[in-house]
Amino acid sequence: MEKEVHEQYEYARRRLRQKKVLYFHFVLFLLGSLFLFIANKFFGFGEGTTQNWCIWGITIWLFIFILHFIKVYITDRFMNKKWEREQIDRLVALQQKRISQLESKINEDTENKI
Repeated sequence: MEKEVHEQYEYARRRLRQKKVLYFHFVLFLLGSLFLFIANKFFGFGEGTTQNWCIWGITIWLFIFILHFIKVYITDRFMNKKWEREQIDRLVALQQKRISQLESKINEDTENKI
């Protein structure tokens, strides 16, 4: 029972750290976007270009943030240690079934030869 409680604690700790890093990324994204916008509009960075370079930077950063959000709240939520254990158990069971089928086939072949 102790091992199970420890695994639950470690899982909760990892999830909390993931969410904390995601929130930090969000705040950094907001502040960084604001800085890029102000640098472009008020300080004249990129005046020689005809496009708004800050919009492209913010859009790319938003896309990266969305990927981070999907990883934390969708992918890692369902594909955790429990899911890994279930997949490993399923694959081991399939391997054992295949091995037993091969053994029975070998036994039948040896009996037929005798």
